[in-house]
Amino acid sequence: MRYPDLNLLIALDILLEEQSVAAAARRLNLSAPAMSRTLSRIRATVGDPILVRAGRKLVPTARALELRELVRKTSESAVGLLQPGAIERLEQLERQFTIRTNDVFAAAYGGRLLTALRTKAPGVSLRLRAETDQDDEALREGRIDLWVGSSTALDPEVRVQTLFHSHFLALADQDHPIFKCEITAERFAAYEHINISRRGVNAGPIDAGLMDLGLRRTIAMVAPTFVTGMFALPGSKLIMPTPNHMVWSLAALNSRIKTFQIPLKLEHYPVRQAWHPRVDNDAVHRWLRTTVVEVCKEQPSNLAP
Repeated sequence: MRYPDLNLLIALDILLEEQSVAAAARRLNLSAPAMSRTLSRIRATVGDPILVRAGRKLVPTARALELRELVRKTSESAVGLLQPGAIERLEQLERQFTIRTNDVFAAAYGGRLLTALRTKAPGVSLRLRAETDQDDEALREGRIDLWVGSSTALDPEVRVQTLFHSHFLALADQDHPIFKCEITAERFAAYEHINISRRGVNAGPIDAGLMDLGLRRTIAMVAPTFVTGMFALPGSKLIMPTPNHMVWSLAALNSRIKTFQIPLKLEHYPVRQAWHPRVDNDAVHRWLRTTVVEVCKEQPSNLAP
């Protein structure tokens, strides 16, 4: 079976729009003779003159007028199929994005992200899902749109983009005795701590830093999330290390919890977004990722260095 040259469809669409061989040639970056030859091929393929001379200009035939709307729609569909997608009307988008992340990103940026998305697409909603310890291939299978976090245990094919770098501060009740004088590593280690771990682990980089100084802290509580641990602080003598971006949300609550610098040398760590390559060129997904990046560029003054 012989198929017609589908390039003629694009040329026909432009010829019907311009009704001029010279103008169509400029649009297609062709010479006028080459465009004339293309018009001849179109006439032979369709079995109709398509454009005929009327005085000094060309006008479409009855068959060309009959085809014009169909040619335009088919041409636009074909071009759109073979090019990266574009979002025509964000204001009409109805979609729920599913993002797997921890409570730090959710607390610091969840509300801001939703507001930024709805500024252009009021019909958008967010579904924030908790991090898990199992590699359940959610990105690969399309059950989540984005993963946001610090883990390096990702499928090898996923795309990754760094959003920002975070570091740990410490939280304690405003009446905690640690605030009565200079906060040293010795005094920091002397009080009981809350450690955050989904897996119930009670040691981490802070313990390694203390060990280098010959110190050791007591973990009185292990909580699965930072939000859970935060509610145990008021009225207690516990200390809870937390990523500095969580402090942004905490400050907005006007709580009685105070922040202080941990008297140790601790490394900053990256927070990244990850997605499956099959949605790389999806226009809506690309808009989601771009919006996440823009929202995460906000760095409030209360994020201590």
